[in-house]
Amino acid sequence: MKKMAEEKTYPMTLEGKKKLEDELNTLKTSKRAEVIKRIKIARGFGDLSENSEYEAAKNEQSFVEGRIKTIEQMLNHAEIIDNGDIDQDEIAVGKTVTFKELPDEEPETYTIVGAAEADPFVGKISNDSPIAKGLVGHHLGEKVSIETPGGEMEVKILEVKQ
Repeated sequence: MKKMAEEKTYPMTLEGKKKLEDELNTLKTSKRAEVIKRIKIARGFGDLSENSEYEAAKNEQSFVEGRIKTIEQMLNHAEIIDNGDIDQDEIAVGKTVTFKELPDEEPETYTIVGAAEADPFVGKISNDSPIAKGLVGHHLGEKVSIETPGGEMEVKILEVKQ
């Protein structure tokens, strides 16, 4: 008998799960209807083989349906992050860490989140990123070597917050 592959889980905070649920709701209730309406209007323009409005609307419909499936998959296999058992000064998914690259770079602060929530522009990095992988499990005050695509960097952990 063949062993079933283990389902991929998607670590996320409660806030991240809520954000995905809201996006899914918007896609299903308003965006889907909006795209269907655009397709109907574009059909009225005649020959579908040379109808760029129809083609664009169908492409958007494919994108919306694909995003709906992706979000549903993530939510069905969501693993809510619970750091209750982890030391206060230990870096883990869901925690915010401030570190500085040695010898004398400016401090940087990031919250380590699941890939579904990652948004580096607002300081949320994926637990799959090289920096997060290098930091998770380490503690406040430690010096850590992190292997990145740009080469190795050494950092000092300055602060860890829940």
